[in-house]
Amino acid sequence: MQDVLTIDEIRSRYPSEWVLLANPRTGKSLEVRRGKVLWHSKDRDELYRKAIELRPRHSAILFTGRIAEDSAVIL
Repeated sequence: MQDVLTIDEIRSRYPSEWVLLANPRTGKSLEVRRGKVLWHSKDRDELYRKAIELRPRHSAILFTGRIAEDSAVIL
C-alpha cells in the first residue's frame, strides 16, 4: 500500500470500507482527491485503532460506501 491513489481508485479497490489515508491531497473545498492508503477495513473501530497505532502526521479517514438516508452524520 505504497502508491498514491485517486479517490476513484480508492473507491473501486475498497468498496464499502473505511480507509485511512496519509498525506491526503484535497480540492478547494477540502474534499479528498487522492492519498496514500495506510489501512482499510470494513470495521470502523479497527481502523480508528490502527490510526492511533500508526499516528500519521497528516491523514484523512474516508468511508467509501453509501450512508443510509436515515443516518445522522456528526462532524
